[in-house]
Amino acid sequence: MDWKDVLRRRLASPNTDPKRKKSEQELKDEEMDLFTKYYSEWKGGRKNTNEFYKTIPRFYYRLPAEDEVLLQKLREESRAVFLQRKSRELLDNEELQNLWFLLDKHQIPPMIGEEAMINYENFLKVGEKAGPKCKQFFTAKVFAKLLHTDSYGRISIMQFFNYVMRKVWLHQTRIGLSLYDVAGQGYLRESDLENYILELIPTLPQLDGLEKSFYSFYVCTAVRKFFFFLDPLRTGKIKIQDILACSFLDDLLELRDEELSKESQETNWFSAPSALRVYGQYLNLDKDHNGMLSKEELSRYGTATMTNVFLDRVFQECLTYDGEMDYKTYLDFVLALENRKEPAALQYIFKLLDIENKGYLNVFSLNYFFRAIQELMKIHGQDPVSFQDVKVIIFLFTNVILSDNIATVILRNAVSNFV
Repeated sequence: MDWKDVLRRRLASPNTDPKRKKSEQELKDEEMDLFTKYYSEWKGGRKNTNEFYKTIPRFYYRLPAEDEVLLQKLREESRAVFLQRKSRELLDNEELQNLWFLLDKHQIPPMIGEEAMINYENFLKVGEKAGPKCKQFFTAKVFAKLLHTDSYGRISIMQFFNYVMRKVWLHQTRIGLSLYDVAGQGYLRESDLENYILELIPTLPQLDGLEKSFYSFYVCTAVRKFFFFLDPLRTGKIKIQDILACSFLDDLLELRDEELSKESQETNWFSAPSALRVYGQYLNLDKDHNGMLSKEELSRYGTATMTNVFLDRVFQECLTYDGEMDYKTYLDFVLALENRKEPAALQYIFKLLDIENKGYLNVFSLNYFFRAIQELMKIHGQDPVSFQDVKVIIFLFTNVILSDNIATVILRNAVSNFV
């Protein structure tokens, strides 16, 4: 190319002056062009050198919104099909009977008392004959779990069969609870658990005497125990795993026993006598019959020995409506006072005593409540106890070094020493 032509084109172009300053927009356009160019080259290079990226499976699926009715229906149907498939994988009554027959047939003498025993060799034989559904139970790990001190290296047939029954029951219950998990995220909200217990009532013979008008109050009473102890952060939902791990569901399903003793019913929070007792106490305290409890009405709870200072804290910290307490809040109060050694109850009471919201109790906080107790003791004609003596005992049990101004009781110390 002739240099004259090049020079003419350069002089004809208005943007070729090297001394001319580029505008801000031109600089931005140039920067974007360079970015697009280099990003495209980089992306293309990654694509060429990392073809296996295409095989990475999708691991996040957005939950359908409320207005996406079709997607919600699809999700519900797919979950129902999945739970049905899981239910079919469980052993039914006939298969459990067959398993017991095989175990009994392959027992190895001698018996220990009335306990039939089986060794590992026969254990594996039963596993082969019992069918594919039982395969998960006939492993070395399960055998070793149930192996104790038998000199012949055997396990109890009854203990193994109870282990299988327990596993089957847990899976059945897990599937049953999952049917009420509307969100499908492995937890139950308060309304979900209420529906589960409401539909469970007709299957519990010990609740046959309850009137249908009382069902809503019974369900509320039962659900509050689950949420008070299993939802300490008050998130409004409980993991299904936590429900299965605690003993509350066992206590509730114990009401299927038609021959349950009177003593067992009285100690079972979910029994009809217990629910009627708690609700009856609430009605007796509600003197103005407005369905709520004022501070004056709650002061007659139990032996009517709660101080005004403590009651003030209850109504300051707990959920109230126009200064009055509803039945749910009352249930939390009762559960805390009737289970004072439980961590959830200690946390509830600790929050009431922590008047400065510092997360710990100091000498001032304790003395604030104890002065009211001393006044109450004088009213009842009793000799008041010295606060110094009580203070030493409290801090001694919570392993805190005493000092007049800085001695504190932290919640974790209280839980670890009083549970």
